[in-house]
Amino acid sequence: MFRAIISLILWPLWATMFTLGAIIYSTAIIFFPASKLHPLARVLAVLFMLFAGQWFRVKGQAPDPNKGPYLYLINHESLFDGFMLLAAVKHYFTGVGAYEQFSYPVWGFLVKKYGVIPIVRQKLDNAITSLEKAEDAVKKGISLMIAPEGTRTLTGRLNVFKKGPFHVAMNTNITIVPVGLVGAYDAKNKNDWRIRPGVLTTVFGDPITYDEYKDLSLDDLRNMVRVKIANLIGVEP
Repeated sequence: MFRAIISLILWPLWATMFTLGAIIYSTAIIFFPASKLHPLARVLAVLFMLFAGQWFRVKGQAPDPNKGPYLYLINHESLFDGFMLLAAVKHYFTGVGAYEQFSYPVWGFLVKKYGVIPIVRQKLDNAITSLEKAEDAVKKGISLMIAPEGTRTLTGRLNVFKKGPFHVAMNTNITIVPVGLVGAYDAKNKNDWRIRPGVLTTVFGDPITYDEYKDLSLDDLRNMVRVKIANLIGVEP
């Protein structure tokens, strides 16, 4: 009951902050490209979490923006995931998002203008048909975020990692950065409408350069990254 009451307070606060932030960002992006608005996006991401009762922190070392691009691979727990990475990374990056998001009012406009690449979740294993635009972005020097699980976990444990993100890595020779998102599942998971106030932590793992994985098979690379992310969030692979 207490959590329900807290949630009934937090949801309107979050919605108000999100609406205000969306107006500010939507106005700014008319005049400036998303790559120039990253500092604003980071501030808004922190505020979105704060107004949902979440304190945000970072562990580990975020990679040098000048040595990218990077492929950030994250575990997928909650609606807070994107905000957690956005607030922690010091440079602009794009990502892939479920195709249906682009039809949502306000949010659809924002993700499109930000540069998110639409993808059909069922095709995340097929890099040729679903991730060509992601590879094109990397080849232009733009960093990329992908959740290899494809969809949010329903249990708090890691789902099976799909192959598509690792095809992108091998096709572009990009440096991979494993990232663990901690606390998001407890804060707001897919099974529950309620929000639990707490701490959200973005944990950066050590970058994996192409030289370190070029001799691995796709499955070996996938398994290696899965183990690294599991270790970052403290669960069994």
